[in-house]
Amino acid sequence: MTDMPPKLAEIVDDFASAPREVVLEMLLEFSDAVPPLPESLAGHEGMEQVPECQTQFFLKALVQPDGTVVTHFDCPPEAPTTRAFAGILAEGLAGASAEEILAVPDDLYARMGLAQAISPLRIRGGTAILGRLKRQVAAAVSEA
Repeated sequence: MTDMPPKLAEIVDDFASAPREVVLEMLLEFSDAVPPLPESLAGHEGMEQVPECQTQFFLKALVQPDGTVVTHFDCPPEAPTTRAFAGILAEGLAGASAEEILAVPDDLYARMGLAQAISPLRIRGGTAILGRLKRQVAAAVSEA
């Protein structure tokens, strides 16, 4: 899968090859991997809410001068599956360029085999998170 950053491709492969009972454990690990918000985003200032998610979810993508993207996600700890999507994107897209992020396939979570492990509603929320992230990156690139 050359259509996504190497780290994200590795995560997708890990999930796709894992047995179903392990997938839920892996999701929980990623839910703990979401970095805390920087002080500048306290109170979700300047972040976009993702209304498709059942829980409050906020994100912000910042395209740096060198073309790499810094992502920020926030979601309550009591929503581990949704937090896991954030953790997967935070880790998988760390250091990725805007072009790499825009090339991430929209069916990312289906490729990971998550449809067998979690509800379609949660998959839709995760897909909406990725879609909004890509929209923010595309907007930032077109403004630059």
